[in-house]
Amino acid sequence: MNNKKKDISFLILAIVIILLVNIITGFTFKRFDLTSDNRYSLSPATKNILKNLDDLIYIKVYLEGDFPAGSEGFVKLHNAAKEMLDEFHYYANGNLEYEFVDPFKETSNPKAQYAIIRQLQDKGLYCTTLKVNTDNGVSQKNIIPGALVNYKGRELPLQILQTQIGTDPEVVLNNSIQALEYNLSSVIRNLTVNQKPKITFIEGHGELAEIQVADITSSLQEYYQVDRVKIDGQLHALEKYKAIIIAKPDSAFDEKDKFVIDQFIMNGGKVLWCIDNIAANMDSLSTHDETYGIPMDLNLDDQLFKYGVRINSNLLLDIYSIKIPMVVGTSGNQPQIEMFPWFFFPLIFSNSNHPIVNNLNAIRTEFVSSMDTVESKGIKKTILLKTSNYCRIINSPVRINLELARHEPKEGDFIDKYLPIAVLLEGEFQSNFKNRVPETIQNSKEIGFKEKSTATKMIVIADGDILKNQIRKTQGKLEAEPLGYDKYTHETYGNKNFILNAVNYLLDESGLIVSRSKELKLRLLDATRAKEEKIKWQAVNTALPILLVIVLGISLNFLRKRKFSKI
Repeated sequence: MNNKKKDISFLILAIVIILLVNIITGFTFKRFDLTSDNRYSLSPATKNILKNLDDLIYIKVYLEGDFPAGSEGFVKLHNAAKEMLDEFHYYANGNLEYEFVDPFKETSNPKAQYAIIRQLQDKGLYCTTLKVNTDNGVSQKNIIPGALVNYKGRELPLQILQTQIGTDPEVVLNNSIQALEYNLSSVIRNLTVNQKPKITFIEGHGELAEIQVADITSSLQEYYQVDRVKIDGQLHALEKYKAIIIAKPDSAFDEKDKFVIDQFIMNGGKVLWCIDNIAANMDSLSTHDETYGIPMDLNLDDQLFKYGVRINSNLLLDIYSIKIPMVVGTSGNQPQIEMFPWFFFPLIFSNSNHPIVNNLNAIRTEFVSSMDTVESKGIKKTILLKTSNYCRIINSPVRINLELARHEPKEGDFIDKYLPIAVLLEGEFQSNFKNRVPETIQNSKEIGFKEKSTATKMIVIADGDILKNQIRKTQGKLEAEPLGYDKYTHETYGNKNFILNAVNYLLDESGLIVSRSKELKLRLLDATRAKEEKIKWQAVNTALPILLVIVLGISLNFLRKRKFSKI
């Protein structure tokens, strides 16, 4: 009886303790992240954004529904998004709510589903179509791997699945999970920021027109107030801006404009240089099979050299390149067109884990030059983009002939490797006008000349077309295609995300973009081995637990008999 009372008392005490623990944990939250890659730890910048929310953020996630067999990756992405939003909900102190919805729950009609897809596409979300094998053949399942984020009447899209050309689907899903924190935090920050920093495109030197940068301008406006400014030698022309973008100028900068840009940098301003050093374009090839690329005199070489980089007067050819349409013959009166790789348009794949380029889709370039970094004291240089290990340098003047695309490339002709085409420079820069200006300018309080900058950053890209969108004509009106979209291949490359990341990195004071380099270790099964050893492991997983239970039962029974046989 005493043992029975003790057992009952112990049971009651255990129940009371469990209830108390549940009640206490209901009012508090603590996660112990024991993973080696810290996958469940939010960055301080993200926590700071969430803690400072002053109104409700509502997130509607469309990654929901009956996922078919073979789409376990999307289930994994769904679960990861839910876990991340749970974490966000806690740190937001009740100012963040979310729900998962199936956009196609109410209808299976293809026309109705297409209307929903178009409606969400207009809001910035894109559909992914899964092919599913069934008894009746192959069917298709539409999935919207994205969300809409609402705050105080404003709405922004969040694309959860980050596509990457030529990348294994499992790796794409893993990279999408890695990017969840940054992408979600970035959208929330854009919605909640009170005053957007000002940036501007420079005009007056033949830079890209507004329509040519319309798409990236629209995307940047989610983060910044974007203007267009002519310097015209005005000392204070750039005074109110945090960063400037120099997008493919085609004529020389005079010394006054260079001086204004130099002093903008000396005062901590950030610059994104997108420079073509060779004049070459495809327009002349529309009427002739051949043209020439010749050097341009932009009068910027000395300035960039002083800051730590040189853009060479050459063009790069790369085996990994964009395809263009070419006429190969005629059938009746109709031209026969085929797609050929155009080696002058390298396709750049980044394998760096730097926040600007980590897990980016391939980047489309046109007539790009090589770059060299040069000695510049106190400047840290980081290569952001480089060619493949099969490229070739052609020094100016460059003969550009369409016949090159018609011939099978020979690896022996592409002997150069990993040539830089985009460089990040960080540190305290020396003025290009140091020891070059008269004392009256040096001592002028109005000018405020500085020989050395405060700590700042700039990015130099040897391709002016990297931020140029293609243009379509609709009902006589010119409209911009999305940046990175190629009208011939119908692929969308990673140019937009690269430029956005570049500008965000230059101006990021919160440290949020560092979370883009967060790496989750991919733990994948060996698919071949799993298939070959399927029966073996099914038997082990089925029989071994049963065998262990039987052995344990026999052992306990034996021990019990032995114990009581001695009494």
